[in-house]
Amino acid sequence: VSCLMPGGLAGEPKATGREPSKPLRGPDCVYVPTPYDVVEQMLDLGAIRKTDVVFDLGCGDGRVVVQAARKRGCRGVGFEIVPELVEAARQNAHRNDVDHLVEIRQADLFQVDFQEATLVPMYLLPGMIVKLKPKLAELRPGTRIVAHDYSIEGIKPDKVVTMTSKETNVEHILYVYTVPLREDKSEDP
Repeated sequence: VSCLMPGGLAGEPKATGREPSKPLRGPDCVYVPTPYDVVEQMLDLGAIRKTDVVFDLGCGDGRVVVQAARKRGCRGVGFEIVPELVEAARQNAHRNDVDHLVEIRQADLFQVDFQEATLVPMYLLPGMIVKLKPKLAELRPGTRIVAHDYSIEGIKPDKVVTMTSKETNVEHILYVYTVPLREDKSEDP
């Protein structure tokens, strides 16, 4: 949930067997970590439960899926294109002893199948969200999406929450959606 630095600890992250056979293209944006109190609010707004499967598209250091697994005991899959961030995310899962619940895949988020997801927290730029919109709309009914700072264009959120991070003193807007997504008719002329 971070598109806009890695920290690492000792320990060998497990290989997933899903590493790309050829180099992936470069990232679509720079990594800006979501403050932990914002991550917590996103998980709360997503009504996360132990049976959820959290998919973080552009997971950066893996903080969202690690926090979901550590505090809620659910499974998580993070997708990241930058090899150094993939490594940092795997080490984060290992350091927090949730690598049995968390899988970090080096992958292009536009090429992955995330139909298994039941909760999709995301911090992506508007153009990236527009590109992902068809895939988000195809998620299983009841899947929750929590978008950080950027809404899904043309889609009516179930809820909008504004909060100020106690860590950074920066205001954040969180948009909550439930699949099936509802068109926002108020944007029509």
